[in-house]
Amino acid sequence: MPSFQLCLSILETTSQIGMVRSTHESSLTGFILLGFSDYPQLQKALFIIILILYLLTILGNTTIILISRLEPKLHMPMYYFLSHLSFLDLCFTSSVIPQLLVNLRDSMKMITYGGCIVQLYVSLALGSTECVLLTVMSYDRYVAVCRPLRYTVLMHPHLCMILASMAWLSGMATSLVESSLTLQLPFCGHHQVDHFICEVPVLIKLACVDTTFNEVGLFVASVLFLVVPVSFILVSYGYIVQAILMIKSACGRQKAFGTCSSHLLVVIIFYGTIIFIYLQPSKSKYKDQGKFISLFYTVVTPMLNPLIYTLRNKEFKRALKKILGNILCITFT
Repeated sequence: MPSFQLCLSILETTSQIGMVRSTHESSLTGFILLGFSDYPQLQKALFIIILILYLLTILGNTTIILISRLEPKLHMPMYYFLSHLSFLDLCFTSSVIPQLLVNLRDSMKMITYGGCIVQLYVSLALGSTECVLLTVMSYDRYVAVCRPLRYTVLMHPHLCMILASMAWLSGMATSLVESSLTLQLPFCGHHQVDHFICEVPVLIKLACVDTTFNEVGLFVASVLFLVVPVSFILVSYGYIVQAILMIKSACGRQKAFGTCSSHLLVVIIFYGTIIFIYLQPSKSKYKDQGKFISLFYTVVTPMLNPLIYTLRNKEFKRALKKILGNILCITFT
């Protein structure tokens, strides 16, 4: 799968660039991810909840990838993009959650400098890729609903491959730029990160020099990967809703609206929480709540995606029953 190769290339790049620069002290001692240290009474409960959600994320997204690959009837653009989204969510959660679970049980809450760099590059690359990929998926749904007669012509396999590749490459590019700029900042011995993940905004706050240039660059990247995509998605769904309202069947309208509202719910949770983190002023009074809000796009949304995109999908459920029936030698009714 091309996305797997891209994910590996990100890791190779981080290993080459990761140890280049920062202060000598930070490179030796690493960082302390404070995470939820201020709420010791919640850490045990958070560990159990996050572990369960992570296991559900692995199960749900792996199932989508396997079923989409094994069932010929699902070899369509929608499931092609959904497989990329599932693989992306697996990579993203695996770059964040294991370290989070370790820190929730470890009083030291340390992460090596190299580990922080890898997490920084990978999480930003995959998060940016998901922003673009969700936009591509909304375009696919727009064509399917509003241009059904030309769907196979417009969404041909070659175009789908190009769109998916653009999503991955744009995510990698923005991560290389933003993360590299952040790592050029001197931290002057500051290595306590008031978060559970190494992200650009929290690392910028550790710098002991003027960070205006970095903040402007982060704001521009956030507009390009957050505001522009979410605007495109809302416009696409506006046309979709308009097309749905023209459906004469009340049952058909209700089914279409149900699917549309589910997709929009994921979009709102994912984009809303990331926009809050990346576009809030550096001195916002809500900055201490950022780590809790970050749990939505690092833990909750990757778990919800399989449910949202397959729970009401009859084609996928039929394919799942068929494959499980063949494996278990059971006939599902």
